[in-house]
Amino acid sequence: MSVRATARVVAERDGLPVLQSDGPLALRRTRAGGAYTRVTVVGAMSAPLGGDRLAIEVDVREGARLHMDSAAATVALPGRTRRAAGYDISLGVGEGAELRWLPEQLISARGSELRMRTGVQLAATARLVLREEQILGRHGEETGTLATRLTVHRAGRPLLDQELSFGPGASGGWDGGAVLGGHRAVGQLLVVDPGFDDRPPEPRRLGETAVLTPLVGPAFLVTAVAPDALCLRRLLDAALIDLAGG
Repeated sequence: MSVRATARVVAERDGLPVLQSDGPLALRRTRAGGAYTRVTVVGAMSAPLGGDRLAIEVDVREGARLHMDSAAATVALPGRTRRAAGYDISLGVGEGAELRWLPEQLISARGSELRMRTGVQLAATARLVLREEQILGRHGEETGTLATRLTVHRAGRPLLDQELSFGPGASGGWDGGAVLGGHRAVGQLLVVDPGFDDRPPEPRRLGETAVLTPLVGPAFLVTAVAPDALCLRRLLDAALIDLAGG
């Protein structure tokens, strides 16, 4: 039997008026440093499986500061049905608000099929740090089929629209030298900060397998590939500390 579940978070300056868990998506308020409120996603069961439809909706209202992470990696697994699983993330950040969206890795296990969409709506003065990491197959196994799309709008205008596809259901060449080059870990780090209007970052390589790309707006995107999850995390953590102060 497929699972349908939607978890919701609403953050305001003085607290969390909405913290709603659902199905396998259990939300817990956890200890945070500084001025952030922290919420951790705790998996309550194995998911997403084939045919599941999961969603997380986050609304960070004016002046609030929210740090969201997860307690463990999310593993996409095959289910009893051949239908693809869906995982939709909806993030809204209001004026003067800040969201740090830093979940653990998404692992695409052999035989799974997952379509993941992340949509972000930012106010003009909002700040965002967003990390996505995809691991293609568990240790020693082939990857499943994974399709992701990340769309970001700022002040109602498009900032980023990026699609990635990997695995048996993807078009040919996804793991060739021009794309992953044999690597099995891929990640993105997106930072949006109005302060970049005065000091935009310069495009450059970050090591052998990562690159920084400034966007048309006060933002930059770091894209990286790596042989495994640990190397990928080290690349993205180093970029976050160097470019956005951690």
